Amino acid sequence: MVSVGEPIGVADPRLFGSFVEHLGRGVYGGIFEPGHPRATVEGFRGDVLELVRELGVSVVRYPGGNFVSGYNWRDGIGPSTDRPRRLDLAWKSIETNEFGTDEFAAWCRAAEVEPMLAVNLGLGDVRSALELLEYTNYSSGTALSDERRSNGAADPHDVRLWCLGNELDGPWQLGHRSAEEYAELAAASASAMRMFDQDLELVVVGSSNADMETFGSWEATVLSRTIDLVDFISCHIYFYNDGDLPAFLGSAAALDRFLEGVASTIRHVQTVTRSSRDIRISLDEWNVWNYRAYDALKPGRSFEQAPRLLEEEYTLADAVVVGTLLQSIISHADVVAIAALAQLVNVIGAIRAEPNGEAWRQSIFYPFAAVARSAGHTVHQTAVRSGSPESDARVTVTRSADGESVHVHVAHLALDRPVDVEIDLAEFWPERVAHAELLWHPDPYASNTQEDPVTVAPSTLETSLRGGRLSVTLPPLSWASMRVACRVSG
Repeated sequence: MVSVGEPIGVADPRLFGSFVEHLGRGVYGGIFEPGHPRATVEGFRGDVLELVRELGVSVVRYPGGNFVSGYNWRDGIGPSTDRPRRLDLAWKSIETNEFGTDEFAAWCRAAEVEPMLAVNLGLGDVRSALELLEYTNYSSGTALSDERRSNGAADPHDVRLWCLGNELDGPWQLGHRSAEEYAELAAASASAMRMFDQDLELVVVGSSNADMETFGSWEATVLSRTIDLVDFISCHIYFYNDGDLPAFLGSAAALDRFLEGVASTIRHVQTVTRSSRDIRISLDEWNVWNYRAYDALKPGRSFEQAPRLLEEEYTLADAVVVGTLLQSIISHADVVAIAALAQLVNVIGAIRAEPNGEAWRQSIFYPFAAVARSAGHTVHQTAVRSGSPESDARVTVTRSADGESVHVHVAHLALDRPVDVEIDLAEFWPERVAHAELLWHPDPYASNTQEDPVTVAPSTLETSLRGGRLSVTLPPLSWASMRVACRVSG
């Protein structure tokens, strides 16, 4: 029996964000392909836009990622025929700059998502960050705002959410700095940007992964200097299947520990600095990213324009793990306010697209779309009876703000046996199961391809609701999502 406990917090819609970087075919051939049969007048792929809306993405981070630390935003504005071609050292690519800030803002409007812009604090500086801010957000009457208007954007883009650089703790990053050096630059940038607009939401750079030697100490140093200037601290984490499938299926436990570690550091700095500011986590890069994808990044590769890099073919096992990672994220809704699946299209993406061809859903698309329907819900604690077969299952329960529905997400991680799961929902006055879907395939490594895009796709799940208890039987290694209609008490 799975019991439901006290509320943890509310799942902010921004927990269901994603990430678009100038990396491989993430932009060119991903979200942007003029001449495609379904391209919009702006050159956006219409089929991809439809899938982004279906996925339930709320906010998208751009333009990087490692790319941003060498990027001059001015290269990506003005007439596209006048924009310079540049070498991108981060991903050893040729950047045409056909797609830039104005195109991204227009794409966000078309996709119905909130923009999250990163400024270059690698090779860039405070001045370039301020100039980008003025260009995007000031109405008119200055050189930069009037330049935006002359470029076709009469109204300001009004970007509220800004990242102060990317992964500056990493020696691979252009402009890599020590925590102390970055903290000073981030503080100066945040102070200057708040002089323009006090109400901006600012994300300071945290650790690029949990294995960094500076993990924990980096956050403490950076936050000690910036805690009263920023709103969020970022962290990034990826999970790999190196051949040990049972270990890979336990990835969510590692994410739990990672998030709790960052949250502990935030509390420590709040105590030491005596700050009352509510700093929360922006998990603005997370996903499954398997080692085989690194082949395209081997030394000796020549510079190419929009090369095929990191184009994962996600499996059922990957989808189940992504489902559990989403469960971990929303189960930390009290400390995590933003999360971005990295990335959106082609590059370790939930969506794949081929030039002049079709776009399709990867296996990881489905658990993301299912959990995204819990946006704005209250997330509740759950407890599985120890030692029961149900301990192979991870169960998450959320309740809508109006109390009219409860969503239940269940991952079953055992590889060799099914499981019967019974969840006590009596306190929510459940009346009927309105929707129930199962993601499963007998082959854990089955995946969706251009030729067969629905090999791994949801099917209808049989359920039982009696006496306030929801019961399901799940096959080995599977993911399930259910929506239960409830009577509002009183």
